[in-house]
Amino acid sequence: MASLPVLMYHNVSEDKNKSFRLTISTVKLEEQFRYFSENNYTTFHFSELENRIALPPKSIVITFDDVTTNQFLHAVPLLKKYGLKATFFIPFYYLGKTDEWNKGAEKIMTLSELQAIDPSLIEFGYHSSRHRHYAKLSDAEIQEDFDESERIIAANGLKVYPALAFPYGNYPKKEPQKSRFQELLKKNNIKFGLKIGNRRNKFPFKNTFEVQRIDVKGEDSFLKFRLKLKFGKLKLF
Repeated sequence: MASLPVLMYHNVSEDKNKSFRLTISTVKLEEQFRYFSENNYTTFHFSELENRIALPPKSIVITFDDVTTNQFLHAVPLLKKYGLKATFFIPFYYLGKTDEWNKGAEKIMTLSELQAIDPSLIEFGYHSSRHRHYAKLSDAEIQEDFDESERIIAANGLKVYPALAFPYGNYPKKEPQKSRFQELLKKNNIKFGLKIGNRRNKFPFKNTFEVQRIDVKGEDSFLKFRLKLKFGKLKLF
Protein backbone atom coordinates (compact mmCIF):
# COMPACT_ATOMS: atom_id res chain seq x y z
CA MET A 1 0.00 0.00 0.00
CA ALA A 2 1.45 3.35 -1.09
CA SER A 3 1.65 6.53 0.98
CA LEU A 4 0.26 9.66 -0.67
CA PRO A 5 0.68 13.21 0.65
CA VAL A 6 -2.00 15.67 -0.45
CA LEU A 7 -0.73 19.24 0.01
CA MET A 8 -3.03 22.18 0.72
CA TYR A 9 -2.18 25.73 -0.35
CA HIS A 10 -4.13 28.98 -0.35
CA ASN A 11 -2.84 32.47 -1.23
CA VAL A 12 0.41 33.33 -2.99
CA SER A 13 2.23 36.66 -2.65
CA GLU A 14 5.31 38.24 -4.21
CA ASP A 15 5.91 39.97 -0.86
CA LYS A 16 8.19 37.78 1.29
CA ASN A 17 7.03 39.66 4.38
CA LYS A 18 3.48 38.41 3.84
CA SER A 19 4.49 34.73 3.85
CA PHE A 20 2.47 33.68 6.90
CA ARG A 21 -0.35 31.26 7.66
CA LEU A 22 -2.56 30.94 4.55
CA THR A 23 -0.25 33.02 2.34
CA ILE A 24 3.00 31.68 0.91
CA SER A 25 5.59 33.78 -0.90
CA THR A 26 6.45 33.09 -4.52
CA VAL A 27 10.06 32.50 -3.42
CA LYS A 28 9.05 29.71 -1.04
CA LEU A 29 6.51 28.23 -3.42
CA GLU A 30 9.04 28.07 -6.24
CA GLU A 31 11.59 26.46 -3.90
CA GLN A 32 9.06 23.75 -3.09
CA PHE A 33 8.01 23.23 -6.71
CA ARG A 34 11.64 23.08 -7.83
CA TYR A 35 12.23 20.41 -5.19
CA PHE A 36 9.40 18.29 -6.64
CA SER A 37 10.80 18.65 -10.13
CA GLU A 38 14.44 18.00 -9.28
CA ASN A 39 13.57 14.99 -7.12
CA ASN A 40 11.31 13.33 -9.69
CA TYR A 41 7.99 13.55 -7.88
CA THR A 42 4.89 12.56 -9.85
CA THR A 43 1.85 14.79 -9.45
CA PHE A 44 -1.70 13.54 -9.94
CA HIS A 45 -5.15 14.92 -10.54
CA PHE A 46 -7.94 13.28 -8.55
CA SER A 47 -9.51 12.08 -11.78
CA GLU A 48 -6.35 10.04 -12.36
CA LEU A 49 -6.63 8.39 -8.93
CA GLU A 50 -10.20 7.20 -9.34
CA ASN A 51 -9.42 3.83 -10.90
CA ARG A 52 -5.82 3.35 -9.76
CA ILE A 53 -4.73 0.75 -7.23
CA ALA A 54 -0.99 1.54 -7.22
CA LEU A 55 1.23 4.63 -7.42
CA PRO A 56 4.89 5.40 -8.11
CA PRO A 57 7.01 5.82 -4.93
CA LYS A 58 7.23 9.63 -5.10
CA SER A 59 3.62 10.57 -5.73
CA ILE A 60 1.90 13.72 -4.50
CA VAL A 61 -1.31 15.68 -5.01
CA ILE A 62 -1.05 19.48 -4.99
CA THR A 63 -4.23 21.41 -4.11
CA PHE A 64 -5.13 25.09 -3.91
CA ASP A 65 -8.30 26.33 -2.23
CA ASP A 66 -10.49 29.31 -3.20
CA VAL A 67 -9.16 30.14 -6.72
CA THR A 68 -7.93 33.55 -5.64
CA THR A 69 -6.59 35.88 -8.33
CA ASN A 70 -3.15 35.72 -6.72
CA GLN A 71 -3.07 32.00 -7.54
CA PHE A 72 -3.78 32.82 -11.19
CA LEU A 73 -0.99 35.40 -11.22
CA HIS A 74 1.65 33.49 -9.26
CA ALA A 75 0.87 29.79 -8.73
CA VAL A 76 -0.31 28.96 -12.24
CA PRO A 77 2.92 30.18 -13.94
CA LEU A 78 5.05 28.24 -11.45
CA LEU A 79 3.05 25.05 -11.98
CA LYS A 80 3.53 25.51 -15.72
CA LYS A 81 7.25 26.27 -15.32
CA TYR A 82 7.89 23.03 -13.43
CA GLY A 83 5.33 20.87 -15.26
CA LEU A 84 3.34 20.07 -12.11
CA LYS A 85 -0.32 19.11 -11.95
CA ALA A 86 -2.63 20.60 -9.33
CA THR A 87 -6.28 20.74 -8.32
CA PHE A 88 -7.92 24.14 -7.75
CA PHE A 89 -11.07 24.07 -5.60
CA ILE A 90 -13.72 26.65 -6.51
CA PRO A 91 -16.23 28.37 -4.15
CA PHE A 92 -18.65 28.96 -7.03
CA TYR A 93 -20.85 31.76 -5.65
CA TYR A 94 -17.81 34.03 -5.24
CA LEU A 95 -16.42 33.86 -8.79
CA GLY A 96 -15.41 37.37 -9.82
CA LYS A 97 -16.02 38.65 -6.28
CA THR A 98 -13.83 38.55 -3.15
CA ASP A 99 -13.28 36.09 -0.30
CA GLU A 100 -16.17 37.50 1.70
CA TRP A 101 -16.08 34.56 4.15
CA ASN A 102 -12.79 36.08 5.36
CA LYS A 103 -12.20 39.82 5.24
CA GLY A 104 -12.92 40.20 1.56
CA ALA A 105 -9.33 41.26 0.92
CA GLU A 106 -8.55 38.72 -1.79
CA LYS A 107 -10.07 38.77 -5.26
CA ILE A 108 -11.51 35.51 -6.57
CA MET A 109 -10.79 34.52 -10.17
CA THR A 110 -13.20 35.52 -12.89
CA LEU A 111 -14.70 33.07 -15.34
CA SER A 112 -12.32 34.26 -18.06
CA GLU A 113 -9.33 33.63 -15.81
CA LEU A 114 -10.54 30.10 -15.06
CA GLN A 115 -11.05 29.47 -18.76
CA ALA A 116 -7.49 30.65 -19.50
CA ILE A 117 -5.98 27.92 -17.30
CA ASP A 118 -4.48 24.86 -19.00
CA PRO A 119 -6.69 21.87 -18.00
CA SER A 120 -3.83 19.43 -18.60
CA LEU A 121 -2.01 21.02 -15.65
CA ILE A 122 -4.86 22.19 -13.45
CA GLU A 123 -8.06 20.32 -12.69
CA PHE A 124 -10.98 22.10 -11.04
CA GLY A 125 -12.83 20.68 -8.05
CA TYR A 126 -15.64 21.71 -5.70
CA HIS A 127 -15.20 23.93 -2.63
CA SER A 128 -18.93 24.27 -2.01
CA SER A 129 -20.73 27.35 -3.31
CA ARG A 130 -20.96 29.63 -0.26
CA HIS A 131 -17.87 28.44 1.69
CA ARG A 132 -19.75 27.63 4.90
CA HIS A 133 -19.12 25.04 7.62
CA TYR A 134 -20.90 21.86 6.59
CA ALA A 135 -21.27 20.77 10.22
CA LYS A 136 -23.39 23.88 10.90
CA LEU A 137 -25.77 23.30 7.97
CA SER A 138 -28.88 21.18 7.73
CA ASP A 139 -29.13 18.44 5.11
CA ALA A 140 -31.45 20.71 3.09
CA GLU A 141 -28.97 23.60 3.25
CA ILE A 142 -26.12 21.36 2.13
CA GLN A 143 -28.20 20.11 -0.81
CA GLU A 144 -29.12 23.67 -1.79
CA ASP A 145 -25.42 24.55 -1.78
CA PHE A 146 -24.77 21.62 -4.14
CA ASP A 147 -27.68 22.72 -6.33
CA GLU A 148 -26.34 26.27 -6.53
CA SER A 149 -22.88 24.96 -7.43
CA GLU A 150 -24.35 22.89 -10.26
CA ARG A 151 -26.37 25.83 -11.60
CA ILE A 152 -23.24 28.00 -11.74
CA ILE A 153 -21.18 25.22 -13.36
CA ALA A 154 -23.84 24.62 -16.03
CA ALA A 155 -24.47 28.32 -16.70
CA ASN A 156 -20.77 28.97 -17.28
CA GLY A 157 -19.77 25.78 -19.06
CA LEU A 158 -17.17 24.87 -16.44
CA LYS A 159 -15.53 21.46 -16.39
CA VAL A 160 -15.28 20.40 -12.74
CA TYR A 161 -14.22 17.00 -11.44
CA PRO A 162 -16.33 15.76 -8.48
CA ALA A 163 -13.68 16.05 -5.79
CA LEU A 164 -14.82 18.26 -2.90
CA ALA A 165 -12.53 20.12 -0.49
CA PHE A 166 -14.59 20.79 2.63
CA PRO A 167 -14.46 24.51 3.54
CA TYR A 168 -12.32 24.92 6.67
CA GLY A 169 -11.79 21.15 6.49
CA ASN A 170 -15.12 21.01 8.32
CA TYR A 171 -17.75 18.26 8.06
CA PRO A 172 -20.15 16.44 10.43
CA LYS A 173 -18.10 14.01 12.52
CA LYS A 174 -20.78 12.53 14.80
CA GLU A 175 -23.48 10.05 13.92
CA PRO A 176 -26.08 10.06 12.52
CA GLN A 177 -25.14 13.38 10.86
CA LYS A 178 -21.89 11.95 9.47
CA SER A 179 -23.59 9.09 7.65
CA ARG A 180 -26.28 11.42 6.28
CA PHE A 181 -23.58 13.79 5.05
CA GLN A 182 -21.75 11.01 3.24
CA GLU A 183 -25.03 9.89 1.67
CA LEU A 184 -25.48 13.44 0.38
CA LEU A 185 -21.99 13.30 -1.12
CA LYS A 186 -22.90 10.06 -2.91
CA LYS A 187 -26.24 11.49 -4.05
CA ASN A 188 -24.37 14.40 -5.63
CA ASN A 189 -21.86 12.08 -7.34
CA ILE A 190 -18.87 13.27 -5.30
CA LYS A 191 -15.95 10.85 -5.70
CA PHE A 192 -13.52 12.29 -3.12
CA GLY A 193 -14.06 14.39 0.01
CA LEU A 194 -11.07 16.23 1.47
CA LYS A 195 -10.62 17.24 5.09
CA ILE A 196 -7.33 18.43 6.66
CA GLY A 197 -5.92 15.85 9.08
CA ASN A 198 -2.28 16.73 8.32
CA ARG A 199 -1.24 13.16 7.65
CA ARG A 200 -0.08 11.25 4.59
CA ASN A 201 -2.78 8.98 3.17
CA LYS A 202 -2.58 5.27 2.63
CA PHE A 203 -3.41 4.54 -0.99
CA PRO A 204 -5.83 3.24 -2.14
CA PHE A 205 -7.82 5.43 0.26
CA LYS A 206 -9.62 3.60 3.06
CA ASN A 207 -12.46 6.14 2.90
CA THR A 208 -12.62 8.35 -0.18
CA PHE A 209 -14.71 10.90 1.76
CA GLU A 210 -12.03 11.43 4.41
CA VAL A 211 -8.92 12.15 2.38
CA GLN A 212 -6.38 13.98 4.54
CA ARG A 213 -4.48 17.06 3.43
CA ILE A 214 -1.25 18.52 4.79
CA ASP A 215 -1.54 22.25 5.46
CA VAL A 216 1.47 24.09 3.99
CA LYS A 217 1.92 27.30 6.00
CA GLY A 218 3.54 30.44 4.67
CA GLU A 219 5.92 30.60 7.62
CA ASP A 220 7.14 27.00 7.22
CA SER A 221 10.88 26.75 6.66
CA PHE A 222 12.06 24.57 3.79
CA LEU A 223 13.19 21.95 6.32
CA LYS A 224 9.79 21.96 7.99
CA PHE A 225 8.11 21.66 4.62
CA ARG A 226 10.20 18.61 3.70
CA LEU A 227 9.46 17.00 7.07
CA LYS A 228 5.73 17.59 6.55
CA LEU A 229 5.99 16.12 3.07
CA LYS A 230 7.68 13.00 4.43
CA PHE A 231 5.87 12.48 7.73
CA GLY A 232 2.83 14.75 7.87
CA LYS A 233 2.43 17.21 10.72
CA LEU A 234 4.67 16.04 13.59
CA LYS A 235 3.84 16.78 17.21
CA LEU A 236 6.99 18.87 17.59
CA PHE A 237 5.45 21.32 15.07
